[in-house]
Amino acid sequence: MKSVVHFGDEKIKQSFEELKNSKEKLLYKWVNRAIDDLGENAFCGTQIPKRLWPKDYIQKYSINNLWKYDLPSGWRLIYFISKDEVNIISIILEWFDHKNYERRFKY
Repeated sequence: MKSVVHFGDEKIKQSFEELKNSKEKLLYKWVNRAIDDLGENAFCGTQIPKRLWPKDYIQKYSINNLWKYDLPSGWRLIYFISKDEVNIISIILEWFDHKNYERRFKY
């Protein structure tokens, strides 16, 4: 199911744009591919059980679902799905390596 992809806020969008001209160009490529995949299918990731949702996501974004998209080399992209009158919207919250992912989700 196609979706429109947005970033959770301007800071996240700016972080993504900064990857393009940094030593993290490969990460930029991976996140960009994830954006393309989410645009084609908002449900292509893996749904994260509610009991694992970080409280700050709930407070800041008022989420009612949470998904992860597995990037290469153990990186994860976290997003949620919303909708407006016309579109399904995938909203990217952050991406991080596996170690920080485990820390955030208390594995």
